[in-house]
Amino acid sequence: MADNDNAGSAAAQKAEEKKRFRSEIEFPYADLESALEVAQTIHDKAGSSCETEELAAWMGQSASGGTFRTRLGAARMFGLIDRGEGRATLTQLGRDALTNSGKERFARVTAFLNVELFAAMYEQFKGHALPPPPAIERQVEQFGVSPKQKERARQTFMKSAQYAGFIDASSGRFVKPGIAARDEAANEKPAEEKKRDNGSGGDEPPGFHPFVQGLLKELPPAGNVWPEEQRKLWLDTASSIFKMIYKDAKPAQLPPPPGDAEYRKSHGLPPREDYTK
Repeated sequence: MADNDNAGSAAAQKAEEKKRFRSEIEFPYADLESALEVAQTIHDKAGSSCETEELAAWMGQSASGGTFRTRLGAARMFGLIDRGEGRATLTQLGRDALTNSGKERFARVTAFLNVELFAAMYEQFKGHALPPPPAIERQVEQFGVSPKQKERARQTFMKSAQYAGFIDASSGRFVKPGIAARDEAANEKPAEEKKRDNGSGGDEPPGFHPFVQGLLKELPPAGNVWPEEQRKLWLDTASSIFKMIYKDAKPAQLPPPPGDAEYRKSHGLPPREDYTK
């Protein structure tokens, strides 16, 4: 009986230790710059989507290796790629975050804040200088990072924050980059301008019926797999909607045959009023 009690106690202690060493908050094991290299490679080599094995080869790494999987996981966590069925696909944020996109600075700020731990750290320290490394590690541990991973979490947090521009060069304060506000304002049209663009105040194409807007939203991104059966269903649905919301053109009215007026006059018939309208 005592042996059973000891065994149960040992198992409970082991489970508790395992729980203590597992992080309870999400953070990447690679920094934002490394994750962006993944997105850039997909864009340069494939456009928008590729097999993960192809991606690993292009990056000179093994698809089953820890380094590649770490960077791939980080890119997903930052919101730069989507993963599924052995493929990696760029998100819109991933495209925006690439160099020379015109939106890269604002997109990198968004990517940084997509990470649960980094967003929590921003709310904790925004507007203030960050504390020394030991204090940062204590803070991330309080947020739920395991003691064994707190140094790794601090390193990726600091590198990502610096790369995204969250460390103000003049004051050392932890703030959202000022350029982000300007980029955000540039990307946001005034409400009146949006109304002039499309007549509805929204972001949909101008003058499109809501049913057509719904159809367009169902189109998958270029480069994605779209089975032929689903394409046919989409086209059949589009055809039905078009029949419902658009009118057919009226048949063109033919002009009177040559000499018609003279013929009707010589035979005492009234003129064709419908031809003269």
